[in-house]
Amino acid sequence: MVGSALLRAAETAGSFDPLTADRSTVDLCDQRQVYEFLAGSKPDVVVVAAAKVGGIHANSTYPADFIYENLAIASNLVHGSFLAGVPSLLFLGSSCIYPKHAPQPMTEDCLLTSPLEPTNEAYAIAKIAGLKLCQHYRAQHGVCYHGAMPTNLYGPGDNYHAENSHVIPALIRRFHEARERGDSSVTIWGTGTPRREFLHVDDLAAACFHLMGLENPPDWVNVGTGEDLTILELAQLVARVTGFKGEILTDPDKPDGTPRKLLDISKIVATGWKPSTPLADGLAAAYEDFKASLATGVARV
Repeated sequence: MVGSALLRAAETAGSFDPLTADRSTVDLCDQRQVYEFLAGSKPDVVVVAAAKVGGIHANSTYPADFIYENLAIASNLVHGSFLAGVPSLLFLGSSCIYPKHAPQPMTEDCLLTSPLEPTNEAYAIAKIAGLKLCQHYRAQHGVCYHGAMPTNLYGPGDNYHAENSHVIPALIRRFHEARERGDSSVTIWGTGTPRREFLHVDDLAAACFHLMGLENPPDWVNVGTGEDLTILELAQLVARVTGFKGEILTDPDKPDGTPRKLLDISKIVATGWKPSTPLADGLAAAYEDFKASLATGVARV
């Protein structure tokens, strides 16, 4: 999803010649393959958008996979880029790097000030390690390796897997299928009270190109909207977008995760960037993309 958005942004920008490699070409967990690819291609800038990602269920079920694969991706790409002489690298993290009970909205300097949310600790630790790799390679070697910490993302090309997807694609699929079946209700995980912030993936891509254009970008910077809503409010919005008319129920026996995750985006806004996609508009476009991908058989389900 993020990689496709970056390619769309690169086409719009016009001054970039994107170099891509899919999993059949380079296994990012394989150090030798990564080093050989970077040494042979010698890119001017590397954007680390690849990651093993998922929602609460996936993070809780496969924590070893999440920490290992994301650590491998980060270390192979950061050190491999340095060995290949790549002068600039942008590492994409996640807002889950911040403590579970961080002050809201979360500023960049609250990193590592208190414990993480247990349900995604493995993923968060790997992302923090990648962020710190960039910071220390920049300090020691003078390379422009820096990070962008996006909030929860959604948009075209999302993963709609029934168990391993994030909240927005999970809700879009659940409400769509419930409407198709004529269900009278849909049950969502948890109490519905946690608050979350959501950013359209094309806004993230625009932020990435903005950051890569800065002469001296921050070591890491939050990328979000600065606005949030409850999971129940999100579910109600997705229900309207998908045309589901039934009742929305909650399941308090399922985990809520972090009570609130709202990013302070004042640092990146001060550099001249701001989001442009209202949530309702973005959800409507995401649902249209989901239906189109189902019709053509390319949906990630």
